[in-house]
Amino acid sequence: MRPTDSTPAPRPADDPRSAGSAGSARAGSARAGSASRPGPGSGSDGAAPAPAPAPAPRAGGPEARGIDLVPDEERGGRPRDLFAVWAAPNVSYLSFVVGAALVLMGLTLPQALGVVLVGNLVWICTGVVAAAGPVAGTSGSVVSRALYGVRGNRAVVVVTGWLIAAAYLALNWSAASVAGIGLAARLGLPASPAVDAAVICVIAAGTLLIAIFGYGLIVRLYTGLSVALTAVFAVVTGYVLAAADLSYAPAEPLRGAALAAALGAGFTLVASAPLSYTNSPDLARYLPRDSSPVAVAGWTALGAYLPSVVFTAVGALAATGLDMTDPEAALEGVLPGWFVPVFVVAVVVNTMTNNGMTAYSAGLSVQSVGVRLARIPAVLVIGVLGTAMTLYAILVFDFLTAVSTVLQLVVVVTGPVMAVAMTDLVLRRNRYSGPELLAQRRGGPFWYRGGVHWAGFLALAAGALTAGLWVRTTFWTGPIAAATGGVDLSVPAGMTVAAAVYWAATGALGTIPRL
Repeated sequence: MRPTDSTPAPRPADDPRSAGSAGSARAGSARAGSASRPGPGSGSDGAAPAPAPAPAPRAGGPEARGIDLVPDEERGGRPRDLFAVWAAPNVSYLSFVVGAALVLMGLTLPQALGVVLVGNLVWICTGVVAAAGPVAGTSGSVVSRALYGVRGNRAVVVVTGWLIAAAYLALNWSAASVAGIGLAARLGLPASPAVDAAVICVIAAGTLLIAIFGYGLIVRLYTGLSVALTAVFAVVTGYVLAAADLSYAPAEPLRGAALAAALGAGFTLVASAPLSYTNSPDLARYLPRDSSPVAVAGWTALGAYLPSVVFTAVGALAATGLDMTDPEAALEGVLPGWFVPVFVVAVVVNTMTNNGMTAYSAGLSVQSVGVRLARIPAVLVIGVLGTAMTLYAILVFDFLTAVSTVLQLVVVVTGPVMAVAMTDLVLRRNRYSGPELLAQRRGGPFWYRGGVHWAGFLALAAGALTAGLWVRTTFWTGPIAAATGGVDLSVPAGMTVAAAVYWAATGALGTIPRL
């Protein structure tokens, strides 16, 4: 059944938990700077009183609502609004890097383009999971209590919502920082760790402002940004096509096991991005609860798929005629001097749109595990962690190595997590009760056994173990991957096993009513 229409009980106005990140009580900004956090029982085993209603999200101030239930009167918009929300972050410089990596692996251009088309189909998974947002009316990190139990969900969210989110923040900030540092040098600033660190911190600060202002700003701003970023990247595409070699062929074409290994690694690389977005319900939870789940899934997937395919393919084309081992220098080398600053600004803005969504959801994840922080301080905590990782990636570690290693390794976890989420949604027919998910009450439908849904943990462990056996990275190759000549099938193998185990285990334990 669908969530009830009950409205959460208000908190007293003087309750300190209703205060903003700085405890401000200023008119206007006090409400905007505040964040609803779980009630007194959210970090315990008891029932949690629901937070007070908050005003509808708006672009003019920080979002007031956290993970609490979004009541009907605050909902609005249409599923097609999600297209721009997902398009803006995926008009991406990182797509150029990933596409180029496919050719640098030794694939021919047709092979690389085939991997781009197929690997990006995984965005369908992101779209399907997003359909839970309007129904539950809360964040994805709360919806996942249905998958792992009230207590068990905390461990999963710490890994997927905190650590992996911080890693993606660092990865994208690294991409933007490389370009920004290059622009600083063009402007005559001295090359020094201090300048590099300053560029990183400025980019991080701008990103966190998006996350702090939240949903209202994201929905209103990203439509215009998706158009502007597409225009800039279309110009870059024109110069890349002029330099591309459409007759390109590797000096030593891959065959047999070597070709299979490169195709598998390329698919994993491309698919890793959509698999990281199990937070997609966060951007759909303000839609009316009767929104078509097919429309929610379709517009989410399409908004991400189209720009991802186009600009990853452009990256592959670039590698046929440019030395994309240094993508920043290669791309700037074919652009006219006056346009380079425009391109760099676009790279930075794109990173802010991408990481703004990531930091926004990560802040909700902090709340969902019972940490007693308002949403805005929670965002700042994740931001500091991601900034520290970025400083390490730029000042200590090689950037391209970081891209390949992180994107290929995290699928061991994110693939099974996505598979469990999709399977649960199908088994429940997308019927999630937001009030029950937020209540966390002992004996409730998501308490399971001792607060843990063992079917979810069994499926996740089995899927992650399987993916680990098949994964291939620069520093770890699973035994099955090694035995097959380095073929990386970690994504399909891990997801298939996780989905099958979850389906079988929930049936055997009877934890999900068959509707």
